[in-house]
Amino acid sequence: MYKNVIFDLGGVVVDFNPRDFLMDYFMNKTAEDAVFDLTFGSKEWEELDAGNITRAAANRIMLENAAAAGRTFEVQTVIDEWQKILHTKKATVKTMMQLKLAGYNLYYLSNIAADTLEEIKKREFFVLFDGGVASCDVHINKPNPKIYTLLMQKYHLVYEESIFVDDNRANAQEAYNLGITGILYKNKKSFNRALERCGIQLPDLRTAIQQRKREQQRARQQQRQKQQAAAARQTQQSQQPRP
Repeated sequence: MYKNVIFDLGGVVVDFNPRDFLMDYFMNKTAEDAVFDLTFGSKEWEELDAGNITRAAANRIMLENAAAAGRTFEVQTVIDEWQKILHTKKATVKTMMQLKLAGYNLYYLSNIAADTLEEIKKREFFVLFDGGVASCDVHINKPNPKIYTLLMQKYHLVYEESIFVDDNRANAQEAYNLGITGILYKNKKSFNRALERCGIQLPDLRTAIQQRKREQQRARQQQRQKQQAAAARQTQQSQQPRP
């Protein structure tokens, strides 16, 4: 029986598709491949995710490499504009809310730079997580099995009770290798079907919220009744004649 669902952030909870970004800006396959290798696919980007280099230092090195390759303008464009792609995936957040209402624990396990993580932590959906591990904090990137183990040990999660969702096949496969059920995220529909195959039934969000409100109202009413009963007892005791 599953109890925990672990989410990658970029590509699953927030949009992150560098190839589409480059295509929109440059519309030239040769330029796109060259700029990808100088930015998103670079050693510096990997080191940013691992928390081993600052954003300023990484940008400086990427621009130095870009100048040598005659791609300064393109790389500067990526540096200035790339964070615009990090839109919240509302469909995923809705599923997260449904999972939370159904009683599942939610965690994140993400390759992500420190400044990007801090920005995402400010978004409303982040409170849905019960915890998580980011590569920049532990200096280990997926699919290194050590980062999965750190998450599982930190929160005392049982491998067989956990599902991991990632848009990168190698990352999902490594979770599977460790005994965690891995789901390769493609889109909302395939993700929800995969959850169904795992035996997870997502509640209707509106119905679940209404039920939760009714439960909260009953709880508040019961609390008021207890307080009123306690006040009545106190009044009765104070009115009793003293010996």
